[in-house]
Formats: sequence, C-alpha cells, structure tokens
Amino acid sequence: MKCIMTIVATLLALSCFSAPQIKERNILAKEAEAINLPTVLCMDGSWTGAPAYSDRSFWDGLPAAIRAGYIKRAESCLNYDWPVVKATDYLEFIRSGGRRQEVYAACSNTLIALVMGELVEGKGRFLDQIINAVWYFSEQTWWGWSAHLYFQKIKGGLPDINDPTVDLGVGEVTANLSWTLFMFEDAFNAVHPLIAQRLRQELHRKSLSPYLTRDDFGYMGFRGGRPNNWNPWVNYNMLVSYLLVENDAATRLKAVTKIINSLDKFLNGYPDDGGCDEGPSYWGAAGALLYENLETLKKATGGKFDVFDNQLVKNIGNYFPQVNIHAPYYINFADADARTGGAPSTVYRYGKAINSPLMYKFGAYLAELNHWGDGALGGKIGDQIRDLQLLDQLRNADKAEALVPDFWFPDTEIAGARDKADSYKGFFFGAKGGFNDESHNHNDVGTCLLYYDGKPCLIDLGREEYVAKTFSSRRYEIWTMQSGYHNLPVINGVEQQAGAQFHAKNLAFKASARAVTFSLDIAEAYPPAAKVESWVRTYTLNRGKNFVIRDRFRLAEASGQLSANYITCCKVTALKPGVLQLDGNGFSLEMRYDPKTLTPQIEYIPVSDRSLKNYWPDGVTRIRLVALNAALSGDFHVTIAK
Repeated sequence: MKCIMTIVATLLALSCFSAPQIKERNILAKEAEAINLPTVLCMDGSWTGAPAYSDRSFWDGLPAAIRAGYIKRAESCLNYDWPVVKATDYLEFIRSGGRRQEVYAACSNTLIALVMGELVEGKGRFLDQIINAVWYFSEQTWWGWSAHLYFQKIKGGLPDINDPTVDLGVGEVTANLSWTLFMFEDAFNAVHPLIAQRLRQELHRKSLSPYLTRDDFGYMGFRGGRPNNWNPWVNYNMLVSYLLVENDAATRLKAVTKIINSLDKFLNGYPDDGGCDEGPSYWGAAGALLYENLETLKKATGGKFDVFDNQLVKNIGNYFPQVNIHAPYYINFADADARTGGAPSTVYRYGKAINSPLMYKFGAYLAELNHWGDGALGGKIGDQIRDLQLLDQLRNADKAEALVPDFWFPDTEIAGARDKADSYKGFFFGAKGGFNDESHNHNDVGTCLLYYDGKPCLIDLGREEYVAKTFSSRRYEIWTMQSGYHNLPVINGVEQQAGAQFHAKNLAFKASARAVTFSLDIAEAYPPAAKVESWVRTYTLNRGKNFVIRDRFRLAEASGQLSANYITCCKVTALKPGVLQLDGNGFSLEMRYDPKTLTPQIEYIPVSDRSLKNYWPDGVTRIRLVALNAALSGDFHVTIAK
C-alpha cells in the first residue's frame, strides 16, 4: 500500500443530496445461481466441523484454565431455579417503558453455561439441568423481548401464542437451542425420547416455521426499505438453526434460499464505501454478522459459495479497523458506544477471508488486548465451539493495532485522521456529514470528536439505556439525541431537526503529510426557523501541531443567539479570556478562541444513566462559545493545542 502520508488526496461530494440508494446488486442470489446451490448444499451437520460431545480428545485437551473456567460457570448453575417469565414482565414495557431484557437474558446465559460446561467436562453432571433448560424454553410462550411485540397483529403487551413472531431474542434462543439439540440429541434420547422430540417440535413451532412462512418481518427487507443490523443478526441465527435442525432437504433448501435473498436486501442498501452509519459497536451486529452468514454459507456448500472477493464485502470488513482510535475507543456517532471489544475472532477471520492484513492483524491484536482465550470464552454456543478450535491459530497470528493515518468514506460521509500513522500518540479527530434519518440516528450532521494520546477530549455522548421512548416519536426529547448536546452550533437559538431532508452538502476532504481538512455546509441540517443561508464547518488537523475548528456563516436574519457547543469529558478551567484549559486522562490541552467575538458558558452535566456511566462516569461538560454580537455573517475559529 502506498504511504498515504506522502500523497495528497482530495475528494469532493456532490452538492445535491440523496439518502443512501438501494442498489439491486443481488450479489448472493447470483452466487447461489452460479454454483447451483441445490447441488452443493450440505444436508447434514458435517459442515460445522464441530467436535462431537463424545470426542473427548478435543474437549479434554483444551487448556486447563479454559476448562476450569467453563466448569466453574456451569457449577454455579447446578441449582439454578428456572423462573417463570411473568405476564407483568412483558407488560412492563407498555406500562413504564422498561424493557426487562435481563429477565430473558439470565435464562439464556444459564443454558449456554451448562452446555459448554458439560461439553468440556463430559461426565453428565450438568445434563439434567440442560434438560430442565430444554423443557423450560419449550414451555415458554415466546422467546423474544418485550420491546419487539409490535410484530404481532395484537400490538404490544403480551405475546400471542397463536401469532408466533421472530425477533432478535427469538433468533438468539433458537440458535442456542439448535446447537444444544445437535450436540446432545443422543444423550437426550438415552434419558427419554420426548426431550429431543419436544425441542425439535418447539423450534419449528416458535421459530423455524414462522420465519419460513412469513415475509412481513421488516428486517427481512421483502416489503421495501433499507434493513439495518437486525437483518444479518436474525438471519445468522436462523441460517445456523435450519442447517442444524431441518432434516427435510426441500425445506432446508427453501429456508437457505430465503435467507440468501433477505441478506441481499441488506447488502443492496449498503453504501459502496462499506461504511456503517450505525457506528463501530453496531458493526458487530451488522458487518460482523454479515460475515458470519457468508462464512456459514461457504462451509455449508463445501467452499463453493464464496463472495469474499467482492469489493463491497471487502469494504464492509475494512471499515472496522479504519475507524479505530486506540482500542477499545472507536469513533462513535449515533447510538454507537465509545468503547467496544471488537469480537477478535470475527475481525481476524473476516480479515483472513478478504485477505486484509490490516484487519486480521488487528483481530489478533484485539485478542491479546482483551485476553481472549486466557479463560472461558463468551458468545453463543456455536460461536464458542468454533472459536475454541481457533485458539492456537489466533494466539500465534501476527498482531498489530490498526492505526491508519486518515480515512474518508464518501458515501457514508465519515472522515478522520491522526497525527501520525501507526501511532495513537497526539491528536485524532473524526467527523461526519450525513443526514438526520440514519439508522440509530442522532441529530448530529457535521459533528466531530477529538482524542489525544488515544483518550477522549471532545466526545460524542452515545446513548442512554434503551427504553420504549428511545424508538418512539418522542426519541428527540432525549437530550443525547439533540444537536445541542453534540459538537455543533445553535443558530438563532435553533437546533438541528430530525428527518432525511436535514443533511450536509458540499463536502470536501483533503489529506497530506502535513495536514488533513474536512469541510461541509451544514445549513440544511437546520429548519427554516434558524434563518441560515450557509454554515460551513471546517475541521483541520495540522499534524503534530493542533486541531482547528472554523465556522464561516451567512444568515438571512440575526434573530437569536448564536453559539458553538462542545461536549467534553475533560475538566474545564477558564485560564484567561480566550483560553480554556481541558484536563483529560493523562493530558492537558488549551482551547483558544477570540474573546472579542465569543464568550464561554461552561455547564457541568452529571451523568446518572447506567449506559452513559460506563463511558462518562465523572459526568461531562458542555462548553457554549456564545457570539457577543448579532451579525448576518461571521468567521469563528477555535484552536485546540498543547
């Protein structure tokens, strides 16, 4: 790869705006036709390559620390009392907005712990509790989450046993139970023939049959629109489950074909640059799970189904390492979290599949960073079984953190750069254009974030814990969704508004060895009440020196307060007019502005929300640089430097 530090790249976006277009690529359907899918689809479980429960040479040969970790987990579940998911647990969502997902998660995690413990130990000690889990889930009305009952004809509140639907939760439970049946069917039959029979019946009734017979679940994409991460997430679970459980060849082929067509809907709505507008943490449930689908299809066809040379598939993979700041920190616009573990195995295997050293070395780096494989693994049953077979390969792989000098995704409209390639030291900035109807949208067109030595300075808050309000018409009443709590201006007292028509235009990105500049006009992200004709926000990283934010604006009317807002997790101190000191984790920076045109208002905001406290436990501060004089045009500069 040419060293991007030595070249100048300038990319301009079109002035006219259009939301991401759905392109009828149908990459996967074409591949299925090219390989004649019916003739190569595996019709038994041999595609998994999984060691059988009876294969004690594998399970007993796992490292002692890993075996001990799994057995300890399972032992903690020996006396687990399988609870009833009460009607009021479901009803809580429509009563208070609480999702109560921990009610469902506890049972699933217990099943996983018991299954993995029994596979590792192999003495039958946990088998009765696994059977109790099978019976428990078989007796349950529904395996999904209370927030997702809107799929039913009778909307919300309680699950309708006569109207089975498949959501994220149903898919997760289905995959775990399918692996449980696949690994223990013989052991179940040795206890009683009704155990496996009942489980197989419930898998079909609650999940496999409704998925196959319906096409009105929005995430499938068959009724139009641009599917989000639900599509590869549910499809991965269902694909694995059909391949493990469905014994009828015609039905298995029909289901796999439907999943392929549904995944195409996801790919057809993906931007050519491979950028994930849901952010890196959601890439783990979008691009990463797309990969898991594609890898499963390749395995289930004896290597024949292979689209890893497709440029879009490559771009979707390479997005993730490019937007790393300094792991575990990644750019985190919209609802994405500021930190993520990055699923080392998936990043490594995806990188290998597309022959991307940047990606697979980063996956190996993440494995070492997260102490992956030092003890029992996490994730669904099938994923853990697969990853246990990769322990030595991933541990011994070449490792390197992905620290690209700069990046620009012209379709997703996300840019970023750091002071120096292959180093997290110094400044890193990320910024976005886009529009205010993206997946997991915040009103944040034109916002930025700034890190120093890999630690946060100017931040994107992320999102509070999900409740009913989060995905309702009242979403933008939540403060973290509003542009006033992003690194953006408030114009004539007016903030940005939600909707695809509120967008950026005239984007330009330029990178050289000395500086990186990203500029865009954000005027059209504001409603008419803002009276703004043009607001050009320019970010300039002068490598090794400073970071400059420039606002050049023209108004039709100066009728209210103008301010540029900045959100920081740093301690903010006013040193003197024109200089604010930002004290962060291991660094101190100065924010400089013209005191003749701007005056600061510093507002500390305590954080109590459980999700936000994970990242900003000491609270955050909003700096409002308020214009001193009303004017129809202006040019504001903010410089951040050591």
